[in-house]
Amino acid sequence: MKINEVIKKLLASKDPAIQLKVYLRLLEHDYESHEVQKVVSVIKESPVVSGLLSALSAQEKVYNTKEIGEGRVYKKWEGIHWVLADLADIGYPPGDQTLLASIKLELNWLLSKKRWASKKTLNGRKRFCASQEGNGLFSITSLGLAEHVLEECSILANRLITYQWQDGGWNCDVRPEAKNSSYHESAIPLRALNVFERRTSDPKAKKAVDQASELFLKRRFYKKLNTNKIIDRNWTKLSYPSYWMYNFFFGLKVIAECGKIEDSRCEDALQLLESKQLPEGGFPAEQKNFFTNKRSRYSPVDWGELNRRKMNEWVTIDAFYILKEANKIDLEV
Repeated sequence: MKINEVIKKLLASKDPAIQLKVYLRLLEHDYESHEVQKVVSVIKESPVVSGLLSALSAQEKVYNTKEIGEGRVYKKWEGIHWVLADLADIGYPPGDQTLLASIKLELNWLLSKKRWASKKTLNGRKRFCASQEGNGLFSITSLGLAEHVLEECSILANRLITYQWQDGGWNCDVRPEAKNSSYHESAIPLRALNVFERRTSDPKAKKAVDQASELFLKRRFYKKLNTNKIIDRNWTKLSYPSYWMYNFFFGLKVIAECGKIEDSRCEDALQLLESKQLPEGGFPAEQKNFFTNKRSRYSPVDWGELNRRKMNEWVTIDAFYILKEANKIDLEV
């Protein structure tokens, strides 16, 4: 099956969220186009979107105080933190002010003095889970609601910029000897600062994006710097969503969003991605990071089955986006 036939198949999906992401990421439409407006008008009928919005509504009803504990906001993967990030990633239409209640609950947690005071500085390096600040900033900015919480967004961005490690990333490792950034804790902040910089043109954010990008580029996304060996076999598998768990696929997507995917150091990872394409043209999910029954890492929505021989729609859209940005495939835009 040709790639453009796969695109047609995706556009025929019963889930409007799939259609929306295809139009936005692959066919270069904006939210004002007739096709996108048509999909947006029924977006809440999407099983994924309705499931995510229901999860937010249920979480909002739980909170009655301003001091929000990490346990619920961050609860994997049904907490407000993750649901907002999911909505942002799929391209949920920006400007929906009904999301502000959830955003403010997340900010109350992220910016609480108690939470930040618990983060240690060892050997001159601040140790904190920067992916949390990153997801918060990415969600708010991508969902088009930053204008309602400008000061809070600036605090999150400045926190990431100020406490960026010398090698370009971030790490929550509290062992004093830890000196290298964590891929898990660095990919999401990189993505967030890129979105923030594009909205604000902040030169400090631009510098931070360039430095963080080097962390991934110089190691070809999944290889050790000196030996060229694979760092972690799990990093070579396709999955969606990645949540906080890094893999080369998510790294490529972030670098593509940053406009750096044509860097020659992406070639190894791009070839690895191309090698995973199915005969009919799509891409499979090789790893599953969520469960749809009530247990640890519960997702309120189903992101498709784990099957190395069948196309996963979400994985395929992101794979096509990466390859399109890298000029590896030609889509009929």
